[in-house]
Order: sequence, then C-alpha cells, then structure tokens
Amino acid sequence: MTVLECRFCQTSLRRSFVDLGFSPLANSYVPPEGLHETEAFYPLHVYVCETCQLVQLPAVQTPEHIFSDYAYFSSYSGMILEQAEAYVAQMVDRYGFDESHKVVEVASNDGYLLQYFTQRGVPVLGVEPAENVAAHAERIGIPTVVKFFGEETAKQLADEDHYADLIIANNVFAHVPDVNDFVGGMKILLKRQGMVTVEVPHLMQLVAHNQFDTIYHEHFSYYSFLTAQRIFAEHGLTLFDVEEIPTHGGSLRLYARHTDNEELAVTDRVESLVAREIAAGYRDMEVYETFARTVAETKRNLLRFLIEAKEAGKTVVGYAAPAKASTLLNYCGVRSDLVDYIADHSPHKQNHYLPGVHIPIEHPDRVAETRPDYLLILAWNLREEIMEQMSHVRDWGGQFVVPIPEVKVFS
Repeated sequence: MTVLECRFCQTSLRRSFVDLGFSPLANSYVPPEGLHETEAFYPLHVYVCETCQLVQLPAVQTPEHIFSDYAYFSSYSGMILEQAEAYVAQMVDRYGFDESHKVVEVASNDGYLLQYFTQRGVPVLGVEPAENVAAHAERIGIPTVVKFFGEETAKQLADEDHYADLIIANNVFAHVPDVNDFVGGMKILLKRQGMVTVEVPHLMQLVAHNQFDTIYHEHFSYYSFLTAQRIFAEHGLTLFDVEEIPTHGGSLRLYARHTDNEELAVTDRVESLVAREIAAGYRDMEVYETFARTVAETKRNLLRFLIEAKEAGKTVVGYAAPAKASTLLNYCGVRSDLVDYIADHSPHKQNHYLPGVHIPIEHPDRVAETRPDYLLILAWNLREEIMEQMSHVRDWGGQFVVPIPEVKVFS
C-alpha cells in the first residue's frame, strides 16, 4: 500500500477530508471525434494533514500534463476583468507602484490583469506555463515567459535582472503540487523591500458554503489562513495583511514580505482572522471530518431536483462549463438525460463535451432557441452576472437554479 505524504511537512496522510470518487481532469473537454475514445479517470479523494492541517489532493498527473495547453482564459469574464482593474488601482493608490517598479505575475494567464499595470506605465512580466494562453498575452503586448514557476525559474529570472517589487499569484497557489518550491521561488525573486500578493480560495468558505465542486485535480491544495501563514513563515516570508474577497465564492488575498522587512507592519486583520479560524476549529480535526456528510446530502438533493423536473416534463440546461461543473456533475452522475446541454461563452469549449459525463457544450444563443424551464448555473460564483446576462430566460417563464451551497430556484 502506498503511503501518501503531506506536500508541505511530509507527515503521512491518513485522515480523509472528502472522497468524490473518480473523475477525469476537469478541463479536459472532449471534442466530437473523441467521444468514442477511452477517457482517463483519477481518484478525487482529498486528505487533511494532522500536523499542519493542509487539505490536499494527492497529485495524479503532472502539472505539465494538466496546464501546458489550457482552456481557461480569464478575459472571458467581465467580472474578473473588473476585479483585476480594481486590484491594480488599489495597489497603485496604496503603495505607489509606478514606472520605477517591476511587477511579475505568476500564472499570468492571458494578460487579463497585467494589462492594467501596463496602461499605467508600470513595467510588467508574466510567467505562464500554458503556451496557448501565453500567446494571447503576447498579442496584447504583455511580455510573457512560458515556464512553470518555482525556485529554478526564479533564479533564471533573477539572473536576467527581473527582481520584482511586486509578485502577484492569483488563483495559482492551489494549483502547485510543490508548495515549498513555489513559495521558495517567490522568496528568491522578491526585492528586499518588495511584497507578494496571493489570491487563493479560502478553506473556511469552502467548508461553510459547501463548495465541494471547487475540488478537482488541477487544485492540489486548499488553504486556511493558519496553514498558509505557516508555509510562508517556513520560507522566511511573513503574511503582514489579508483581505477577504468574494472571488470564487470566497477567497483570501494574502500580503507577504520578507520576514526581516519590518517596515510593513502586521495588521489587525491578520490577528483577527487567525483568532476566527482557531475559534472555528481549524487547528482541530472535527471540522474537517464532518464535511463529507454535507457533500453527500447535496448530491442527493441535486439528483432529486433534476429527476423530479424530468418526471414533470420540464427541461434543464446548464449555464457555464467551468472546472467546477465537471466535479459536480461527475460526482453526482448527471448526464444529458437530466441536463440537455451546457451553454458557455468560451469558443474554446463550444462544440465540445464536458469530460466524463459528455454533456454537450453550446453557444449561449442556443438557450433562446430551446427555451428551457430551468437554467442551472454551474458557475455559481458568477450568479448575479449570469442572471443579468440571461435575464431574457424569464420572458418564457424560465427560472434559474443554483446547486451550491444548496439547490435553490430563482425566478
């Protein structure tokens, strides 16, 4: 029997957090010609380390296999672009970043964020492993290095004098299997008076709001603030501030600096969140061990809703095909007998099929043509944006349904 070890502290992993069965890679959308080919399914069983409380999914595939050609482009979400522009404005106003500074973004995707620094004259560099996504960033004028980030890449960039005043790592910290190499790389590349900001889904929100569908193979780790604080400290970085933001259903924006740079004082927000997580039990095991029961109940409730809708002669169409849709529908065993198709704006997903369950993905115009009774919002974190975009569904009496944290119908 293989003994799994914590990717941070190497403690043997024996405590289960939640077991979601077997699932394909969430972003491996299937083209029509691939429908009759064998798909690879991998265990989606998450553990919690008893020593450092890092919640983690053992790696079943290499990052190179998962991320070297990627179907996720951040610029397709208007809300994400608005949040990126607001972040840049905040950092410029609060810390005075200008043409004399250097900003490096790790996992810079299609340039969705760095473009706003460029517009303000701030020099930037993107580091993005997916060649197809990096090419888009280059086309809009964002210089991008096509590499995975870690200590080796950081040393190469440092040798080329790309030391950073600000390192940004949004929605990537969960995606790295070697957290020590990743944080160690940021330590190497960061200037003496520089800072790091990291946006990562907050484990406390995942548990509180039953966001189990955000668990998929591309997400190797799930962080409480307490555990993130411990990991950064191990590498000589101090989390001096934290913001709780709504991104992806509830995320943390972590602010880090070199531990010996005391010019950036630790804020009250850090002490407050530490106290709240301790009070909520995130240093104990009970909070981790009860999550699986809630997940199983959600599965039953969603299946009950879809089956009853089908038996009543109603039609259900999904809206948005993010990675979380793959986890949810594969875990629940929902196929096109219950959800006719999924509408998605991304041309990279249209005319493909959701991995595993093979529900077809079509252009959103299809919704007006088929006039479904229910629109199942699978990107529930963008519920308000989607309900506004698709408000015409109400014209024929259609309703919206959100599956997480519980099945809820909106008129």
